[in-house]
Amino acid sequence: MILELHNLHIGYDDDASRYVVAEALNASLHRGTLACLVGANGVGKSTLMRTLSGFQSALQGTVCISGQAIGEYTPRELAERVGVVLTERESTPDLTVEEVVAIGRMPYTNFWGRLTMVDRQAVDEAISLVGIESLRYKKIGRVSDGERQKVMIAKALAQQTDIILLDEPTAFLDYGSKVSVMRLLRQLAHEQGKTILLSTHDLEIAFQTADEVWILQRDGLRTGTLEALEQQGAVSAFLATSGLHYEATSKRIILV
Repeated sequence: MILELHNLHIGYDDDASRYVVAEALNASLHRGTLACLVGANGVGKSTLMRTLSGFQSALQGTVCISGQAIGEYTPRELAERVGVVLTERESTPDLTVEEVVAIGRMPYTNFWGRLTMVDRQAVDEAISLVGIESLRYKKIGRVSDGERQKVMIAKALAQQTDIILLDEPTAFLDYGSKVSVMRLLRQLAHEQGKTILLSTHDLEIAFQTADEVWILQRDGLRTGTLEALEQQGAVSAFLATSGLHYEATSKRIILV
C-alpha cells in the first residue's frame, strides 16, 4: 500500500477547544489507482484532504506513505512524495503556464531556485503529458478554468511524486471540462502509475471514472470499488440522504 489511514481522527485543536470533524477513519490505496472522495457538504472532505497532505495535523491516528508515518518526513521529503492541487487560484496571474508548472520543481532546485536540465526536462514532460503545449507561454491569468486545472495538474506532475491529492478539481468547470479533467487523471493513474485521490461533488462522473470510491459520512469512511460498495448498500444509503438513487446498469444517478 502506498497510502494508508489507521484509526485517523481529523479536526481542529487549539488552546481553547478541540473539534473532531470525523473519527476512526481507515483506508488504503495501491499504486496506479484513481480514487474519488465523496460526501455531503460539511462532512469533512477538505479537512481530510488537508490532513493527508500534511497541511494540518491529525488529532489521533496515523497517515502512512510508503509505510512511513507522514509526520516522520521532513517538509522537503514529503513534497517529493505528495503533490497537492487545491481549488485556490494562483496569486501570480502574470506568470506564464510554463513558469507555473516549473514551480513544481521547487523541492529539487538549489537555494537560488535555478532549474537544471533535469528540471526543465521534467517540466517539458509534464506539459506534454497533460497536453497543454499550446498554452506554454500564455499568462496563467488568461487561461480558462478548465485549462487552469490542467496546468495545476501538470505542476503536480512536474513535482514527480507517487501520490497526487486534489481538492475539488472539477469545481466551477463546465461539463465537458469536468469529463476531460477526470479522463486525464484516470489516464495518469493507469499509464503513469500515479496514486490519485480527489474530492468531488460530481458524483455521476466520479462513479463512472474512479477505480475506488471513498464515501465519507458522519458515521465513518467506507471505501472500495463502486460495485462492492453498492452490494454492501453503502452507495444507496449515501445517495438516499439527498433523495437520489444509483442505477447500476446505466451508471446514472437519478432523482427519486
